[in-house]
Amino acid sequence: MALDLKPSDAVADIGAGTGYFARRFAFHAGKVYAVDIDDKLLAIVREKAPPNLVTVLSAPDDPRLPEQSIDMIFFCDVLHHIANRPAYFARLAKVLKPGGRIVVIDFYERPLPIGPPPSMKLSDRQVIGELQKAGFALAKRMSTLPYQYFLFFERR
Repeated sequence: MALDLKPSDAVADIGAGTGYFARRFAFHAGKVYAVDIDDKLLAIVREKAPPNLVTVLSAPDDPRLPEQSIDMIFFCDVLHHIANRPAYFARLAKVLKPGGRIVVIDFYERPLPIGPPPSMKLSDRQVIGELQKAGFALAKRMSTLPYQYFLFFERR
């Protein structure tokens, strides 16, 4: 698996929606937090959720996760919804365990046949810069997706 999850890992899927990724992570990780600001979506996640998957109703500016509790924070096509990303990313630094990482999958800013409109897209360069300002470094980039960038960050 590209994410190299371990059975002991705690994973936070931020912007989990109905739990597409969170449910899959639950097969590979010890504990999975499906984090979202919409409790109606989280109710869908809770339906038939495995015991190691818990939901967290977050605030727009706070994931509401315990400090030093997460090995991997995962974002997929969600960052454009976060208003003050640099401040949010700084909060995430406190949530990660030592050696923890952030994984971002999001649509390239260029015109694409799928995904959000161009006005909602963030360039990979912008995301890298914002995470660097919050104390993270780009650790790895995968080029396996045709329409999305796939980035791994670690704390500096």
